[in-house]
Amino acid sequence: MSSAPTDVSEYDAIAKTVQHYIDGARSGRGDDMKPAFHKDATVFGYVGADLFAGPTQDLFDWNDQNGAATGLKPRISSIDLIGSVATVRLELENWTGHRFTDLFTLLKVDGEWKIMNKVFHLHPEGPAS
Repeated sequence: MSSAPTDVSEYDAIAKTVQHYIDGARSGRGDDMKPAFHKDATVFGYVGADLFAGPTQDLFDWNDQNGAATGLKPRISSIDLIGSVATVRLELENWTGHRFTDLFTLLKVDGEWKIMNKVFHLHPEGPAS
């Protein structure tokens, strides 16, 4: 087992990848999100009782239809890094009036961090949950 410390720049590179996703949410343009994701990435979560599941193109299309989230308040609450694999928890308040928690798995592919999977929780309207 290696005891070599992780280079802090890896955390910065992961945060930069997630920033593409955040920028796309703010602009309301799926194309602005695409650089964060691997071409074969998937997304899963519930919108009410309905399972939202499939390729990230579905997310990009939803984002285009949803429009710009100019009041978005994002916070990366954790990054866990193990060699070429990472997980990120992202809290998003006021994505056009909604609150989401996103969990991403990332893989370092050809020297770049890419989101391979997004699983999300859409918080119910009303008091914080």
